[in-house]
Amino acid sequence: MISKQSLNIILIEPFYTGSHKSWADSYKKNSQHNIEILSLKGIYWKWRMHGGAITLAKLFNQYIKENQSPDLVLITDMLNLPVFIAFANFENIPIISFFHENQLTYPWSTKDRDKEKNRDHHYGFINYTTALRSDIIMFNSNFHKQSFISALQKFLKQFPDHNELSTIDVIQDKSLVSYLGLDLKKFDQYKINKKNKLPIILWNHRWEYDKNPDDFFQCLEHIKSKGIKFQLIIVGEEFDTEMNIFTHARKIFSKEIIHMGYCKSFQEYAHWLWTADILLVTTNQEFFGASIMEAIYCDVHPLVPNRLTYPELLNYAKNRNNFYNDYEEMINKLENLLSSYHQSTLSSFKRYTQKYDWSIITQKYDKIMMDIIINE
Repeated sequence: MISKQSLNIILIEPFYTGSHKSWADSYKKNSQHNIEILSLKGIYWKWRMHGGAITLAKLFNQYIKENQSPDLVLITDMLNLPVFIAFANFENIPIISFFHENQLTYPWSTKDRDKEKNRDHHYGFINYTTALRSDIIMFNSNFHKQSFISALQKFLKQFPDHNELSTIDVIQDKSLVSYLGLDLKKFDQYKINKKNKLPIILWNHRWEYDKNPDDFFQCLEHIKSKGIKFQLIIVGEEFDTEMNIFTHARKIFSKEIIHMGYCKSFQEYAHWLWTADILLVTTNQEFFGASIMEAIYCDVHPLVPNRLTYPELLNYAKNRNNFYNDYEEMINKLENLLSSYHQSTLSSFKRYTQKYDWSIITQKYDKIMMDIIINE
């Protein structure tokens, strides 16, 4: 029997894979509330945002037919909420949406079928109407919240009439910043004592355009041409067709690379993070930065751009030396780090990661869930 301190929550995830799956499973595992996950496989993301809501409504109806109705429904940004409600047996149940990302500010890819200047606005509109219909919207960073709300102004103004700009204030008034939870303590058992003779630079992001591998490898190519010695660890999720820049990097940095490829186990991933010295980040898109926080927890020294979530997560005011404002400054600061390299001189930023551990984040999530019920 669920205690009075616990709620019955249905968590709906249309794209149940990767970070979305990890987030849903971890919150269910750590929460004081009773959480049931209804999900679809994390493929065909555009179809999930259109048709997934109908299928998930059927699953929802079947669940409440066999069980009691939930106290609350928690969804993610991949759900088309108005469509879901139209087909679900839904009555007076509070809805909280958690935005991992959004399609208004997600950068355009050269692999997208739609042209950059003629974007398909369906998916941004789904995010907009989902936020508008939610009772509470949880954004995984302040940067994400502010960029989404700011983008709504331009997005709605593009339509011919009845732009409903007043709804932006409605969305802002019910938006919260609720950082991503991370399972950081699981890295501890794999910690090693670093004994690197040369500084090791780390890449631990997806192998995709929005993580800006071009600047990363071009910077390292410039550094190498000056005779500065370093080694490389390249991990992260790669896809069926390798980007040309990574294929090129295999050849250019064949002597520097000590590992390049997807890690088949968490133990292997943790080992390489604990091994590395310097985290060079060139990303153009980031709504939170889980891989950044994981590396920093493993005592990898960050050099990050002064944009996106990084000033928020790593306290720009106190740590300006760890930020760069342009490509030239990135090269100069990396050169300085490599030229004066000694492991004892690389300060730890681990203290900035610990507040994102699930043991802390769960309590904040749980309070948000309980407060909406109390205030109903």
